[in-house]
Amino acid sequence: MEDIFKFADELGPAKIIHVYEPSAGLKGVLVVDNVAAGPSIGGVRMAPDVSTEECFRLARAMTLKNAVSGLPHGGGKAVIYGDPKMPQENKEKLIRAMASSLREVHEYIFGPDMGTNEQCMAVVKDEIGRAVGLPREIGGIPLDEIGATGWGISQAADIALDYCDFDMEDARIVVQGFGAVGKHAARFLSEKGAVLIGVADSRGTAYKPEGFDINKLINLKANGMSVVDYPGAKVLDLEAIIDIECDIWIPAARPDIIHEDNVHRLNTRLVLEGANIPITHEAEKYLHEKGVLCIPDFIANAGGVICAAMEYRGACEATAFQAIEEKLRCNTREMLEGVACCGMIPRDVAMEIAVKRVKKAMAHRRWSLFSSAPGFV
Repeated sequence: MEDIFKFADELGPAKIIHVYEPSAGLKGVLVVDNVAAGPSIGGVRMAPDVSTEECFRLARAMTLKNAVSGLPHGGGKAVIYGDPKMPQENKEKLIRAMASSLREVHEYIFGPDMGTNEQCMAVVKDEIGRAVGLPREIGGIPLDEIGATGWGISQAADIALDYCDFDMEDARIVVQGFGAVGKHAARFLSEKGAVLIGVADSRGTAYKPEGFDINKLINLKANGMSVVDYPGAKVLDLEAIIDIECDIWIPAARPDIIHEDNVHRLNTRLVLEGANIPITHEAEKYLHEKGVLCIPDFIANAGGVICAAMEYRGACEATAFQAIEEKLRCNTREMLEGVACCGMIPRDVAMEIAVKRVKKAMAHRRWSLFSSAPGFV
């Protein structure tokens, strides 16, 4: 019993479901963490090395993110074991099998994440009718295409700079992971005057101290190339992205990229967590002690799920972007005022805010994690 419930605490998770369908080659996990505020929204992640623990940690991050953003949704996450670069027909088969197997789990709304996209969500919508982050052609707001998460990161950055000793103009930024989150974060920040000097993807690190042309980088990636193919850039190994001196460092890829063994190599003044759980708690403490401001994931990267929640209720793209701007700026300032007041690290302040809101939602229920009302999770 201890192993089965090793993740359990006062907030959840309500359900952990392991999914297996040999005819499709499907192995997956769904974690529905806490749905006191409403059905969970969380992305479907595809990678060869996902795990139940990673899925739980990501689901909990979504619980906190949705709560701190004031959304009527709880946290959930799904992972599928597989190479996201597999042939499209194989990928669609896995996505359809995953969606079909979870068709009765109404507490979870599918969304895109690392390794999945709007097209994958269209498949889910076709299979079970319950997905967000859909293509425009079927009434969705394609949050990865428009850069909803990156837009939110840029709003958090604006407020964070009020608590830093430098300005956005000519600020040097480094992005680890130039995918749907990283490329748009770089694009929006460059429009505010920042300069991208370092970027990494799965093939390595590219460094250009005078700055990259971000649109050229985006086009290069769109044509199936790597950031290391950028003309005139110095090519470094993948880990070297940590060592590049900069003003703003953005992790926008996998969990636990920065940890106790490498955090001392970071040479930056502001960290904006574009990925979920990219930095360990101990590493965040180290950064705080060294005077580096670190905006945690469920504050900085909430733009995507805010956009998804707005889409779920029929909002348009412009309304979604306005909501992201308002919520990200308000949440970042509330958290940083708390940091200034009590001296706690930003994540701990944000946790207090989020957990308080989750517990308030739970207090309105007879059972804390589910409801017996028809049609209500």
